[in-house]
Amino acid sequence: MKIILASKSGVRKKILEKNKINCEVIPSNIDEDQFKESLLNEKATPELISKNLAELKANKVSRKKPDELVLGADSVIDLNSELISKPKSREEALKILHKLNGQKHQLISSVCISKNGSMIWHYTDASTLIMKQLNSDEIKSYLSKIKDKELYAYGVYQIEADGRSLFSKIEGDEDSIMGLPVKRIKEYLDTVK
Repeated sequence: MKIILASKSGVRKKILEKNKINCEVIPSNIDEDQFKESLLNEKATPELISKNLAELKANKVSRKKPDELVLGADSVIDLNSELISKPKSREEALKILHKLNGQKHQLISSVCISKNGSMIWHYTDASTLIMKQLNSDEIKSYLSKIKDKELYAYGVYQIEADGRSLFSKIEGDEDSIMGLPVKRIKEYLDTVK
């Protein structure tokens, strides 16, 4: 079984490969911020925003690859109904970490599989994370360990790396937290073989 991953996320690709799902990477290159802004103006929930972004990515690539299965994915942070996106600068990343500091939040991960430009399956998962209460120096020290490329691609915490140390409690599927609820994807792919 081969699918196309409509994402340049190295972590998502690794999760698929680790689970013996052969994938070709074709990033969708959509303007996520503009789309999120539009949905926020319509009072969309974080779940709906995540699901719609995953669908948009999958459908865009799927139109160019007829009869292929295309997987789109998106993750958003929901902090007390405030949507927190990936940072665009180190200053913004620092603000986000201070905002999450000592707080409970949800990480919403959505996946969508499209074929011939239309969604044929989707799944959304929510995980709950509680960040430890850290002082400013601890937050700055953590942030200094993250390379720019990783920070802007994956957000302020990478649970698969040093990010785990930020949290006092993590409830949810680890693969979902890393951006891909792979168990559900495999269950679906087993039905279409």
